[in-house]
Amino acid sequence: MLKESLGIAVLVAAAFSSGYANAAEKIIKIDGSSTVYPITEAVAEEFQKAQKVKVTVGESGTGGGFKKFCRGEIDISDASRPISQKEIDACKESGIQYIELPVAYDALTVVVNSKNDWVKSLSVEELKKMWEPKSGVKNWKQVNAAYPDKALTLYGPGTASGTFDYFTEAINGKSKASRTDYTPSEDDNVLVQGVSGNVGGLGYFGMAYYEENKDKLRAIPISAKAGAPAVMPSVEAVKNGTYQPLSRPIFIYVNATAAAFKPEVKAFVNFYLDNAPKLVEEVKYVPLPAEDYAAVKEHFKAMKPGSGFGGKNEVGIKIKDLIGRIK
Repeated sequence: MLKESLGIAVLVAAAFSSGYANAAEKIIKIDGSSTVYPITEAVAEEFQKAQKVKVTVGESGTGGGFKKFCRGEIDISDASRPISQKEIDACKESGIQYIELPVAYDALTVVVNSKNDWVKSLSVEELKKMWEPKSGVKNWKQVNAAYPDKALTLYGPGTASGTFDYFTEAINGKSKASRTDYTPSEDDNVLVQGVSGNVGGLGYFGMAYYEENKDKLRAIPISAKAGAPAVMPSVEAVKNGTYQPLSRPIFIYVNATAAAFKPEVKAFVNFYLDNAPKLVEEVKYVPLPAEDYAAVKEHFKAMKPGSGFGGKNEVGIKIKDLIGRIK
């Protein structure tokens, strides 16, 4: 567990050294996860209508965002997985403290081509057979003898993606453990195009991108183990906990110095948390329960830096338990 103190003297020194205290231009810089991007972009659009502040939102992937964040280049990093130990160390080396804020839930969605009429559901074991390191599965019949003798073509996020990290942890049992002979992209729209253009294609990404493209793709129900009921990704299934193990919280990480000394950053984060329930739903993600948003708001108000994950990914953690770990 990462424990850090947020002393005011430390923040004051950091503020002056980074230029926050003297910053004249009101601009908030955000980058990171393509999964979290639609939520943050929606928040930024609404915020800029009410405030004379420029908000830039990039989508270089969770890993790419953390690299910029830990170099002090951005104020907020969108993340579809927790900060890793390597990233924690990089931030520490640069003197960057951060506040970890869950903002929504997502359901990783496994998709096939809309003309694929043979797959009715998939188990975690079958997904592992396809995606595990050094997998030799290249044909649908190798996945299940009842499937046709048709080439299997895989599409997925690149290795800098938090979605890649979470999926490999949930399916293969270890973050970043995956076969490499698939078509990767940090742009989910590229994955949509790949699967929709290949009858034997299969891919995975956040539920919002499926919802935007469900006329071209078909989502597959997932069973946690062979013989267990297969569950479709949906808001209801995420809320009631039945869509496992591919439900996950998604985050923003806020530079603690920016939050303390740039009023526009503090205002933006408060606006984000106040409006998240509505905007998260509008962009087809799953809002946190009201009591969880209340806990996240209190956590931000207290300005407690650090991560409740301690540098590791974790499947199935509750938001209140996560926040309670940060002292």
